[in-house]
Amino acid sequence: MSESLATVSYLGATILFILCLGGLSNPETSRRGNLYGIVGMTIAVLATVFGPHVSSTGYAWIIAAMVVGASIGVYAARTVQMTQMPELVALMHSMVGLAAMLVGFANYIDPAASAQMSGVEKTIHEVEIYLGILIGAVTFSGSVIAFGKLSGKISGNPLLLPARHWINLAGLLIVIYFGREFLNAHSISDGMTPLVVMTVIALLFGIHMVMAIGGADMPVVVSMLNSYSGWAAAATGFMLSNDLLIVTGALVGSSGAILSYIMCAAMNRHFISVIAGGFGTTGGTPAAAGGAQPAGEVVPIIASDTAELLRDAKNVIIVPGYGMAVAQAQHTVYEITRLLREKGVNVRFGIHPVAGRMPGHMNVLLAEAKVPYDIVQEMDELNDDFPQTDVAMIIGANDIVNPAAQDDPSSPIAGMPVLEVWKAKTSIVMKRSMASGYAGVDNPLFYKDNNRMLFGDAKKMLDEVLVALKS
Repeated sequence: MSESLATVSYLGATILFILCLGGLSNPETSRRGNLYGIVGMTIAVLATVFGPHVSSTGYAWIIAAMVVGASIGVYAARTVQMTQMPELVALMHSMVGLAAMLVGFANYIDPAASAQMSGVEKTIHEVEIYLGILIGAVTFSGSVIAFGKLSGKISGNPLLLPARHWINLAGLLIVIYFGREFLNAHSISDGMTPLVVMTVIALLFGIHMVMAIGGADMPVVVSMLNSYSGWAAAATGFMLSNDLLIVTGALVGSSGAILSYIMCAAMNRHFISVIAGGFGTTGGTPAAAGGAQPAGEVVPIIASDTAELLRDAKNVIIVPGYGMAVAQAQHTVYEITRLLREKGVNVRFGIHPVAGRMPGHMNVLLAEAKVPYDIVQEMDELNDDFPQTDVAMIIGANDIVNPAAQDDPSSPIAGMPVLEVWKAKTSIVMKRSMASGYAGVDNPLFYKDNNRMLFGDAKKMLDEVLVALKS
């Protein structure tokens, strides 16, 4: 493939990537957006493999690597559950960071990579190598820790070291110092020591940064790491003089940064405070600190009574959460929705834009179950309607419906916008137990007079509700 044809292919792939991002902005066009991305990446890979910079001797290695990578991808796509998608995304980000590190080191020790460079050009190239490895190392180690937290292999409790901000500052100053030493090195062997030291510090910084962040902020962290992976890819593109990699990395990096900002705004959080860490506690048990614990008794309800409330209602809002995904109850939810709508009940779904262990995934699950797009609405569209709602049904959600975010200034989730389900005439919370949500704080909603608790597996309970509705 000639240089000009490769350039045209890269241009076409770039356009397709931009169209992909545009398509993903709307549920109705997301499938088309994904298709654009697939085609664009296929063109990019083929143009690179068969481009002028790859010799025939390298084809065997490239094809072998592609077969291995594709096999892993196919296996992951077929076996990974929807509830495991967040940690899978974090793991994929770690791979991008690791790739940037390895390419950076390979590029530095390759004499041919900078043989034709001198003066300012050589300095710029070395800065690209240094920054690429730095961002790649932070992305790699941070993403591995994020994977561990999301999968439950590492506690969601934030690790708050004494003087942690001073530690971060000291690490930054050391990185800058060794960056100067790296640029002033007269040989590859002389520059390797500061490069390795910087890499170790960057890896430790990535670990420390994510370990200091609590469970409820993890969605923002994953988005931030996505941005880092993009900038790492862009830095790699500069190292390799690959225009497509630069553009693609910049697209991923900038879109990830914008998404992180939007998510922070939606959660009423400052981005810097998220990075600083200290939000949330270990999920799964009520928090020992963070405000007064709710007092009162919960009122249980059975499936038949739940069906009766739904049957008599005129307006119903369903709030799906992680529990629905775990139980794979979305199809039963659709059947209940269809049945209620046939009876003239106005049924809508309330989706929190950010919070929770699986932000954005509820839309996917509902779309899979054929729930119409027009009745799936975001929090801001529904919160004013809860006072006119007869039944608010919460399926395995917790933190996103916690009134402590509004009522308890000392709560770890204080200020976070939530779905105001307690304002409905009756709220029904479906849970396996009284355990707290991912943020690790108790939920006063459970103890409110107008709330009922439907305990049990979401799929099993909803099946019983469906049978009762049909009878």
